[in-house]
Amino acid sequence: MPGTLYVVATPIGNLEDITVRALRILRDEVVVIACEDTRQTQKLLKHYEIRKPLISYHEHNEASRTAEIVESLERDNSVALVSDAGTPLISDPGYRVVKAAIEHGFDIVPVPGPSAVLAALAASGLPTDEFGFIGFLPSKAGARRKAIAEIVNAPGTVVAYESPHRILDTLADMAEILGTRPIVLAREITKIHEEFLRGSAGEIREQLAKRASVKGEITLIIGRPEKTASAVSDPLSEILKLEAERGLNRMEAVKAVAKQLGLPKREIYRLAAEQDNNLPRRSRD
Repeated sequence: MPGTLYVVATPIGNLEDITVRALRILRDEVVVIACEDTRQTQKLLKHYEIRKPLISYHEHNEASRTAEIVESLERDNSVALVSDAGTPLISDPGYRVVKAAIEHGFDIVPVPGPSAVLAALAASGLPTDEFGFIGFLPSKAGARRKAIAEIVNAPGTVVAYESPHRILDTLADMAEILGTRPIVLAREITKIHEEFLRGSAGEIREQLAKRASVKGEITLIIGRPEKTASAVSDPLSEILKLEAERGLNRMEAVKAVAKQLGLPKREIYRLAAEQDNNLPRRSRD
């Protein structure tokens, strides 16, 4: 019988979060299990008394391991592909081996189960009818700010991963760029110290900044704006009205309008500048 590549989801924390089907596949249907870290996967297998050969598959050896896995499939040996936690290929290795197996004509069978993206989204309390996943945010500040800026006009909820070592900087960037957009920070999902923090980026950052350190796996769920930029038809009139009625200067008025609409100051300023050629454009606010 031709070999099959099974893409098997594994627990993201709690070892009880594995399906009966996944256990059967790992125990009875495959000859070898390809995983990111053999030590991590061995903990799961030992817990369920499953004994199978393991081969490591990660970004540093993917080329050689992909060829090895395809060779195993060609010998009619079925292979399970797992990640350290959750669903393989979702911000984890595996794309190249799946692509290669398809190119060689082998069946790819998904064995669904845990996913930090879906678990965090389901418990967030934010709209789920339309959402996008953007993986890990860039580690470099400039690239990260650019990625966050692209979320401004996203029509649906956005889910991202972030490192605990960068989370304070990321939330500071989000507070500046996304304003008061609702955000949920999900940490250590399904584990002993599972936690959900809800509020604006600034409010969540303030809570975390009081801690000695921030640890654990972090998923960020960013809600969509109440109003998109395209729905703001005449921000300049609002700005001029605030200047006249409340005596605010230009930037104070821009800030007030941005807060009312739940949009970044830079976006309000850009829209107003498009309406008034005399309003100087700014690269930053």
